[in-house]
Amino acid sequence: MGSVSLKIGDGTARFKRASFCSSAVNILMLFSVLTTNLFALYAFTSSPKDHQTHLFHNPHKNISLISEHVSLILREIAASQKKLAGMEKELPGYETMDISRPNIASELKLFLQHHQLPLGKDSRTGITEMVASVGHSCEKSADLLSQYMAYKVSGPCPGDWSLGQKLILRGCEPLPRRRCFAKSVQKVGLYRFPVSLWKPVSEKILTWSGLGCKNLECLNRKKLSRDCVGCFNITSGYETQRFVKARGKNDFIIDDVLALASGGIRIGFDIGGGSGTFAARMAERNVTVITNTLNVDAPFSEFIAARGLFPLYLSLDHRFPFYDNVFDLIHASSGLDGGDKPEKLEFLMFDIDRILRAGGLFWLDNFYCGDDEKKTALTRLIERFGYKKLKWVVGEKIDTAGSGKSEVYLSAVLQKPARV
Repeated sequence: MGSVSLKIGDGTARFKRASFCSSAVNILMLFSVLTTNLFALYAFTSSPKDHQTHLFHNPHKNISLISEHVSLILREIAASQKKLAGMEKELPGYETMDISRPNIASELKLFLQHHQLPLGKDSRTGITEMVASVGHSCEKSADLLSQYMAYKVSGPCPGDWSLGQKLILRGCEPLPRRRCFAKSVQKVGLYRFPVSLWKPVSEKILTWSGLGCKNLECLNRKKLSRDCVGCFNITSGYETQRFVKARGKNDFIIDDVLALASGGIRIGFDIGGGSGTFAARMAERNVTVITNTLNVDAPFSEFIAARGLFPLYLSLDHRFPFYDNVFDLIHASSGLDGGDKPEKLEFLMFDIDRILRAGGLFWLDNFYCGDDEKKTALTRLIERFGYKKLKWVVGEKIDTAGSGKSEVYLSAVLQKPARV
């Protein structure tokens, strides 16, 4: 038989080539089954006299017929093997990155090459070589990727984090850059935890290259997202009241949500958490929360870290790097929206369900529905998981930082059921 090698994100799945011995056994078994069936067919379709005459007077004809069938089977196997070899080359992500092209950076070529294990086959995993972990979508941005990988080994990393983020947003994740030193900024003026949660963050410790704004005042004047309007102002304004004081019926209070939990809340995951205020409020209640974010138009990751919180630099197209059933609480808002691709939200919901423990809470916080059709689609998707609705509020809010029109939002606290 042939071999199939599928490069899937972070590795390679292989079906090993069958040995000569196993192939011979397979052919012998086919020959035995075919011979038995042929003799059975003659026994049931011919008279005893004809059957005896056929067996003893035409042995060469029988052998010739059987040989013809075996040859046909072998030809079919060869054709299938050829077809399979063609199919594996057409599979998305399989050896699609042509590292022989002249515009490919040498560092990228070295990274993508398969590297044999120094001691041969690993006895525990059975692998014989290490395969580079790189997203298959990188092929669509090969020129940008090669530009990203054109750096001096053991030298300083180029100041092009925005280029890397552009690749991530195009599905090229994880990024292959490995062997350079990132620029280190002296972090002065940091406060001890938990005082750091609500103290002003120095603009000097943030990276502003590649951003339109160059200071926090500029960021606070912009509507960075539906969930981040003035969210970098953590000393005054609405950000200091979020999750502890409601402005409308869609705004849930943290203490009310925590009271709904069974078994207690210890660790949580905040998807698209803005400047980290949800994690800060949970930290005040001795709950550890990881905040997923990207630096889209603002230095979110650095700002969250400066508050003494845990930022996770990861796009929502990536499978969450956590084991199954580990989180007590998952908080998400409009950052969960997949735009015009409902299947993206479905993928996210299944991954959220995977990492949330049975009895854990999924807090959908002011999710922008847009219209009744989108609200209905979201409701049906949630109902597929069989979550218990502890809180469910659909309401309208005025877009004060945008059009000024009334918008429909859904807020809910759902409890994951135990499944056998």
